[in-house]
Amino acid sequence: MHPFSLVKADSTGAAIEAGRRGGRFIAGGTTLVDLMRETVEGPERLVDIGGLPLREITATPGGGLRIGALTRMAEAAANSRVRVMFPVVSQALELSASAQLRNMATISGNIMQRTRCTYFRDVSADCNKRRPGSGCAARDGHNRMHAILGASEHCAATHPSDVAVAFAALEARVRLLGPDGERVVPFAGFLLEPGATPDREQAIRPGELITAVEIPPLPRPLRSGYLKVRDRQSYEFALTSAAVALHMRGGVIRTAKVAAGGVGTVPWRLPAVERELLGERPSPELWARAAGRAAPVRWRTTGSRWSC
Repeated sequence: MHPFSLVKADSTGAAIEAGRRGGRFIAGGTTLVDLMRETVEGPERLVDIGGLPLREITATPGGGLRIGALTRMAEAAANSRVRVMFPVVSQALELSASAQLRNMATISGNIMQRTRCTYFRDVSADCNKRRPGSGCAARDGHNRMHAILGASEHCAATHPSDVAVAFAALEARVRLLGPDGERVVPFAGFLLEPGATPDREQAIRPGELITAVEIPPLPRPLRSGYLKVRDRQSYEFALTSAAVALHMRGGVIRTAKVAAGGVGTVPWRLPAVERELLGERPSPELWARAAGRAAPVRWRTTGSRWSC
């Protein structure tokens, strides 16, 4: 681990100023400390924001929900408002990591976490995300758990967060506070596809601090859930996952929101699946037909590469 200094921010203003000067924010530290220990990352200055008052979960006008950025994953999963209003969020959180990590990790840290790609975490391997311009070892290497959606020639690493998939499906917004004031970024534009700059992973500016994630009001009644497929049933990342929220009236699906995880470089909305569900009555045949719309092309493997 490289030497670093640590300062504790006693206000959001102090945190933003420290971030503007190049400090890296840390709260639970469940991802960043690991990366520092493995010398994948070597920030010179850390800014402890764990004591800031950003842990409230509150209802917003019209039936939405605001989750403070520093709310622990376990706290959000157990919160009665979250469980009743948006079960898909609670389920995604409960299927994440381990109980110990959920007690430490924050909502903002979870959506900001970096990929679990083996090559990103192996400092001897080429990785454009870790060292821009060095290449992508996954292109000709082991890529079983890499992205088939949103990948570029520069990177095929998947985003590891479960709750980010739920936030993408629910069309959440990320509230940011920085040197230029407050702004709100739609979740769909917050996490960035790699393109030619895979080292830039979020639409966040220097010094900006996440203050909350907001879920907008959605039509009621709303049924939602999260399904995760993985190699083992404990402390494992998704091979694939799906977050679904359906508004039904008169036995017919009136609104459908669907996103997939584990298969994309970012949580992946599935508009063709959503369109297939609208105006239909639930049935096994409908689910099968909608699932067939999940990918626009048929994928096949050629050696170790994905192609279409």
